[in-house]
Order: sequence, then structure tokens, then C-alpha cells
Amino acid sequence: MTSTPNPHNALEALSEIAAALNSARDAERVLDVVVDAALEALGAERGFVLLEAEGGDEPFEIRASRNFTGDDLAGVRPLSTSVVQEVLRTGEPVLVYEAEQDERYGGVESVVLQQIKSIACVPLRLRARQIGAIYLDAVKARGRFTREHLPFLRAVADQAAIAIESARREAALREENRRLLSEARDKHGFTEIVGTSPAMEGLFETLRRVIDTDATVLIEGETGTGKELVARALHYEGPRAKQPFVALFCGSLPDELLESELFGHKKGAFTGAATDKKGLFEAADGGTIFLDEVGDLSPKLQTALLRVLQTGEVRRVGDTATRRVDVRVVSATNQPLADLVEENRFREDLMYRLNTIRVELPPLRQRRTDVALLAHHFLDRYAVGPRERVEGFSADALDALKRHRWPGNVRELEGTVERAVVMARSSVVTAEDLRLPDAPASDALNLSPGMTMKEVERLAVEQTLDACDGNVSATARTLGVSRRWLQYRLKEWNEPEPAEAA
Repeated sequence: MTSTPNPHNALEALSEIAAALNSARDAERVLDVVVDAALEALGAERGFVLLEAEGGDEPFEIRASRNFTGDDLAGVRPLSTSVVQEVLRTGEPVLVYEAEQDERYGGVESVVLQQIKSIACVPLRLRARQIGAIYLDAVKARGRFTREHLPFLRAVADQAAIAIESARREAALREENRRLLSEARDKHGFTEIVGTSPAMEGLFETLRRVIDTDATVLIEGETGTGKELVARALHYEGPRAKQPFVALFCGSLPDELLESELFGHKKGAFTGAATDKKGLFEAADGGTIFLDEVGDLSPKLQTALLRVLQTGEVRRVGDTATRRVDVRVVSATNQPLADLVEENRFREDLMYRLNTIRVELPPLRQRRTDVALLAHHFLDRYAVGPRERVEGFSADALDALKRHRWPGNVRELEGTVERAVVMARSSVVTAEDLRLPDAPASDALNLSPGMTMKEVERLAVEQTLDACDGNVSATARTLGVSRRWLQYRLKEWNEPEPAEAA
């Protein structure tokens, strides 16, 4: 563009430049577009962009160039530095019509050796701050750059400065996202699931097999076994890690509020619905939704959840439109869904939808070899700052930890260690610091000499049933048998099956 651009051509060129800059996602691509746009705008033969240097001796560094060899760049650096300093000092562009005759630059070695005829340099300015400059020159024709080109070149420079800053911010956000994702994986990944017992090795093997799939996963286990920890590991170690992870405890809200939380609502759908609201399924689009205690859902919400799993669509409360969502569903329950189906409290078709992959978390009393490992894991977490002096457990403390039944499972163990670290008076946690209750007498079977295996079996069932407050499901899990087997034995012994606790 050797002549002054007319308004129509200038507007069209600026529009094309803006579109190119808007499509550039990283700083290096933006700089390439800036140089090419400036060369085209002024019909220059060579050019480069200088930006603030990130460290080093020089305040600015060349980040993108066109039609310069390495030797050319080295030779022109003293000239460009002088020109740029003038631009930054005044905040105004520098135009040199005939470089050899210009008293400011005519004697500069670069002008003589490289036969530079014309020079243009315009500042890159972001609000009141100078972030760099665009340098252009011509070696074939004098007077290539004129004052009439300045408004156009300034407009290009202003667009370029904004695009460069935007690309830098986007790069910083991407880096921040990578850092946060790495921290999330460290915090919620497999490394946080501690255990080397055979039961845990089996769990890890199952998780490794399903981590890269979109299959629904049902996690079953007693309260406090770490079901949400497993759900988060499935998300943050898998391909959806960069997308949202949304968790909801299904037993905490009445039906109307729970339906609104899950699926959203339309303005005016009910009293208090002042605005449209997206539900958690929409919020989790592209990622994972974790439904804790899914067995507590009412029949109405079970039907609504089944529809989402079948169609991949949600409908907000009070709305007629449907919205597609791409969500992996991970659910958890402390009551086996098969038992709830048997009792007509849960839809069988929904159970099969949720139960594509079933993961069972063993209670802590079934993985006693992991107790010491978990205790030290939690000690490392809580023995920080003023409690850093607490370095371990005494022998009697470890023995007490291993003997305790842990009805609250891993969650109870974590709380016990945290409390002990606070209460410890020395560098080791003692049994007294743990403040564990004395083991009940029912922990040991009251065996008598001469008892048959059938009698021992019945005694074990009766004492465990009593320890579990009559809960048949919990008793079956504790004994490691099926609920059906336990019901059969109770019937055989003519004992009525206790009513489940609410």
C-alpha cells in the first residue's frame, strides 16, 4: 500500500486486520499478524515488532520480523533502538522520508550499510502504558512513508496492542488453569485414596479400567468410606478433568428444591422463582455430576433422572423447552440399590442405568492393614505450622488405632487424628491423645467350648446384628455376606427380620 488508503479501503483493511487479530489465540500468532498487517498497510519492505523484554539487559526484544536475515537484524538493532527510544520518549510516531539525509539518523552505520531509505516507527500503547513499537523500513524507495499514513497506522497499532494484551491474558489464564488442574489432580486424584490392602488394590484396578470411559459409575459403601473422594478421582484423572465437577447430596433438600437444583427452573415457575436458573446438570455440561445418596431420591425424581440418562436432555421446572447436556453421572449410596429395588423403594430400570460400573468401597474394619497407613497420611496433613513438632504415633497409639472398630470409617479416623494432633503434648501421639472409646464387649464372640460351627455362625450373626442396631444391610456388609443369605439364615432360625432403621 504505497499510496494513502482512501476511507473505504482503509475501513475494509482495518476490518480484515481486526478479524485476523481476533482469530489469533496466542501472542506469537498475534505478533505475526501485526507485522504482516503493518507491511501491507504501508507497503513497507521489512519490519518487526518490539515488546518489553522479560528480564535481560535490553528493555525491549524483537519478537516477530519479516524479510530480515539474522545479520540484518543485528545490524539494524542500534538504529531501531534509537528510533524506538525516540518514539517512547515522545509517545509519537517517527517518520523518516530520506534516511541518508536525516540529521538524526543519516550517520548511523545501519542506514549506510543496509542502504535504508525510509523508516516508520509507531508506538504500541495500551491505555497510558507503552508496551512496545512497530518498526518498518524500506531499502528501495525514498519517501515511502508519509504523514497521511499515520492515522491508519495508529489504528493498526491500537488494535495490535489490545490483541497482544488479550493474548497475554489468555495465555496467563491457560497457565493458571493448568496449574489449578494440576493442583486439583494432586488433591483429588488417586494419590489421595490411600490403601494397600487387597480390597483397595481391587478398587484401584477397577478405577483404572473405567477412568477413560463415559460409563455411569455407582459407588456403594458405608458413610465415611470416601465415596466422593473416588468420584472426584474418576473426574480429575479422566478426560473430563478440565470441565466442571458438580456434587449434590440428594438427601438434603425437599423434592421441589431438589428438582430445581438438578434441572433448573423458569422464571415464575413457583413462588420465589424470580429469574431463570440453570440446574446442576447444565452447570456440569461437558464434565461430571456426582449424586451422593442417590437412593434417597423420591419416585418422581427417580423418573426425571432416568429420563435424563436415557435422552441426554433436561427440562427446567416450568419450561417446555429441552436442553441437551453431555454429562458423566457418578452416583453413590450407603444402601445397596439392589436391596432398595427389592423393597420397592427404587426403580429397577434406573438402578441398571446407574449401575453400568459398580464400585464397592470396603469399610475400614475390613481393611485394618490400611489403618496405620491412613493415620500417618492424616498426620502429615494436620501436623503443620505450630503442630509440626508432632512426628508420629507411639506403639500403644497404633495398637489402639488397629483395634478400634471405626464405625465412622475413614472419616472418623481422619477426625481422630486431627484431634490427637491438637491434643498431643509431645512429638508423638499417644493412645491417651486419641481419646478413643473403650471397645464394647460385643466386639468379641462369647464362644463356649464344644460349640458347633453352626452355633458359632448364628452367634456371629446375632451379635453383629445387635451391633448394627438391627440393620440387615449393614450386618450383611459387615459379615461379608449377601443380604439374601442373611435373610435365609434368619428365617431358618425362625427369627423375624428386624425393620430397617429410617
